[in-house]
Amino acid sequence: MINEISAVAFRQNLGEMLNQVQYRHDSILIKKDDKPVAALVDAVAIQAELVAPEDAGLPGLADANDLPVLGTLIAARQGRQASVPITGD
Repeated sequence: MINEISAVAFRQNLGEMLNQVQYRHDSILIKKDDKPVAALVDAVAIQAELVAPEDAGLPGLADANDLPVLGTLIAARQGRQASVPITGD
């Protein structure tokens, strides 16, 4: 889920926003003067996107050696027993 918040409100509620991203895996779009300026996103989602970009459209980009890493990232994102992704790379 992507939530939008003003920069002022974000600053006032930083702890709550961090918890929302960490535990609920939400994303926060931070706006200043009604314009998007930054985003706070789940680190696991970013790592998963780096390992297996969804919108790349390049089948040759996928590396079979990265599949176990992606599985760990997905498990962590879904709240299962993976807390820190470890890779052999």
